Amino acid sequence: MKRFITEFFRRGLIACGFGPIVLAILYLILHYKGLIDTLTVNQVCIGIFSITALAFTAGGMNAVYQIERLPLMVAILIHGIILYFSYLGAYLINDWIEWGTTPILVFSGIFVVGYLAVWAIIYCVTKRNTKKLNEMLKETQQSLIDNKELSN
Repeated sequence: MKRFITEFFRRGLIACGFGPIVLAILYLILHYKGLIDTLTVNQVCIGIFSITALAFTAGGMNAVYQIERLPLMVAILIHGIILYFSYLGAYLINDWIEWGTTPILVFSGIFVVGYLAVWAIIYCVTKRNTKKLNEMLKETQQSLIDNKELSN
């Protein structure tokens, strides 16, 4: 458990530095789209604190995959649930979505589809890389067998 906590904080501290940068980019996009004109000091402070905390949590949660005795599907479920509530909280605190059933359901649907899409991509890439490695291993093994037969 100590290793998980240490890794969580290490990864979280690395990631949290990017939170304010992402927030600044988001505010610039909203400004150029004409969706915001000015921000209050309170909005900026809440945005910086909440997005820094979100980045820390999102970065740190990747440490859940380091827990060897935790099945992968359980780790993915824990990771997804923590990220969902972290993102939902940040969006609600910053008034990026309204409090209400419909906005939260729309957010939830988008989050689940996005999360599943990311994992589908990760699965496909990992499967392709595993297939390549297995083919290389078979070729190497066959080459060793052929060389051994030639030397006999």
